Amino acid sequence: MRILIEKDYGAISERAALLIASEIRRKPGTVLGLATGSTPVGTYERLVRMHEEGLDFSKVRTFNLDEYLGLSPDNPNSYNRFMWDNLFSRINIDPVHVRIPKGDDPRQRSLLR
Repeated sequence: MRILIEKDYGAISERAALLIASEIRRKPGTVLGLATGSTPVGTYERLVRMHEEGLDFSKVRTFNLDEYLGLSPDNPNSYNRFMWDNLFSRINIDPVHVRIPKGDDPRQRSLLR
């Protein structure tokens, strides 16, 4: 494991975006595991800027691992909505390549029993 230390949140966000962009350029069909919440927002902002400068996300595939149980994908509090608002709707990713659990899927409830 390599640990990278940066001076502040902006530098961390920039470094993370550069690493992700480098991997996408090297392998256009890269698979990304993405996080939600406030921590990655700076990285997502930088990736959007890189896309505006030519970074192609058309073959990238993504997975998010969590969602609030009971929330529909379009609920303003859902992680699905968060990802579309902060990243996916702002880049040229194919929606078919985006995987986020559906919080309102009844099959998800059965996993808690």
